[in-house]
Amino acid sequence: MSPRILIFGTGSIGAVYAYIFSRAIPSENIFAVCRSNYAAASSGGFTINSTLFGQNLKVRPRVVRTVDEAVSQSNGKAFDYIIVTAKAVPSTPSLPEQISPAVSETSTVVLVQNGIAIEDIYSSAFPRNPLLSCVVYLPATQTSPGTISHGEIERLHIGTYPATAPPSHKTAAESFASLLESAGGTAFVHDDVQAERWTKLVVNAAWNPICALSQSRDVQFMHSSPEATALVRRVMLEIAAVANAAGYPELSESTVDHQLGRAQARSLPGVEPSMMADALARRNMEVDAIVGNALRVADEKGVQTPLLKVIYALIKALDESLHRK
Repeated sequence: MSPRILIFGTGSIGAVYAYIFSRAIPSENIFAVCRSNYAAASSGGFTINSTLFGQNLKVRPRVVRTVDEAVSQSNGKAFDYIIVTAKAVPSTPSLPEQISPAVSETSTVVLVQNGIAIEDIYSSAFPRNPLLSCVVYLPATQTSPGTISHGEIERLHIGTYPATAPPSHKTAAESFASLLESAGGTAFVHDDVQAERWTKLVVNAAWNPICALSQSRDVQFMHSSPEATALVRRVMLEIAAVANAAGYPELSESTVDHQLGRAQARSLPGVEPSMMADALARRNMEVDAIVGNALRVADEKGVQTPLLKVIYALIKALDESLHRK
């Protein structure tokens, strides 16, 4: 029997994965919870234009507005995987509360979200379910409602949360990776995926707020003053120091220089990080998931992060200003 999948927060990344999974399981077994793009997706599905998979690719999952609607349309059949691709921002009700109607005793909850220390609210809500923490590399943008532009990379790093989860949860991680690979996706299963989260955070917690605050893409920022590149590097080193204190010594100065070198190799104007795009569109930014939680870990471990504290105070104020009337 083909598995049943619910994608919660079907924006650009969720839509690409809906397409990928549709190559292995029937589209009617894929449910996509949509909000701002609901009208377009419900009438015409999603169109994926990908340099990796091809152009003008169509996928038509079952598009719904809410998890309750998905459960109703599922006719009592349980969801094998609930894949959360919504932004990791505070909400009322919380994200675990919103997906809870779809979580059965046999469901695996899959978090495809940015940031660090984002999992506890899910593990508290669903202590017996396998919880998979994932780090995604998939450059995708929703160019118009229901139409997605995807670049040349698709990688998903997968691991249980916590890393000490029971063997049945480890098996769930392997099963999910196998399903993704059978659909033509790329999956890497880790015994402890948090090292991958910290590696991505070295990039995200530096570039995202700096670009949002300066309204500059990464290469534009580095070209803006003689001090700019050195500032980014110092912020990255602070994040790496927090990761080291948290038990991940593999994040070294060479890791930072490698990640910074990737940006330096780009031509102008460079990449627009998601937090910058959100700020320009006056949308909620993942401030605490990407920056604030790293600071909390730093305080717990006694790591000094003066630059990151300044950046957090500024980006937090910017985020709040976007929603003032």
